[in-house]
Amino acid sequence: MTLPLGLLVAAFDYSTIAEEEFNAWYDTEHIPERMAVKGFINAQRWIGADNPQFALATYDLENVRVLEDPAYYVRKAEGKSPWSRRISSKTKLLVRLVGEQLLPGRMPSPGNAGALLFVACNVKPGAEADFNAWSDQEHLPAIANVPGVLCTRRFRSTEGAPKYVVVSHLTNTEVPASAAWQAAINTPWTERIRPQTSDRIRHLLRRYQPKAPA
Repeated sequence: MTLPLGLLVAAFDYSTIAEEEFNAWYDTEHIPERMAVKGFINAQRWIGADNPQFALATYDLENVRVLEDPAYYVRKAEGKSPWSRRISSKTKLLVRLVGEQLLPGRMPSPGNAGALLFVACNVKPGAEADFNAWSDQEHLPAIANVPGVLCTRRFRSTEGAPKYVVVSHLTNTEVPASAAWQAAINTPWTERIRPQTSDRIRHLLRRYQPKAPA
């Protein structure tokens, strides 16, 4: 049986460290370490659209079992380099979760997105069936048809929280403010679902672009 695609998400507040050091660590050590692990498909970095000191990274995985590889686990735990330990002590990890793709199932992230919308929430137990039906039958299909949306994917967390995650790759950060987007997310079914959700996280981000050498 083919397992669903996995997703690893990590988000940091790095306001207490120099931007140059944080980016150098991420670009020259942290991401190369992860991409050296078999089963990591890609790595993408994002910066808060309204907060440039909020950083989020997404990693598509062949499946969540990739993170059981000792090559990953050691780097995550006692095998951290001195540089990684220093960065960890100076930054705040705000989000870390692992999820399996529910919809479409095996779609990796596009490489040409200029922005990302990350939304996660928990759902009241008695409302999960309605929530899942709404997500799959109305919400994601409607968002996917909005101009400027490259793809939208839904995940269920296997590690970390909240439980349900939607990641939408966009051409730019203005897409969620468009009339088409607002029409897609404001429906009678959506209004029925909203009170059944909690612990909502929403981050609109722009694509991280390394600074050109001086």
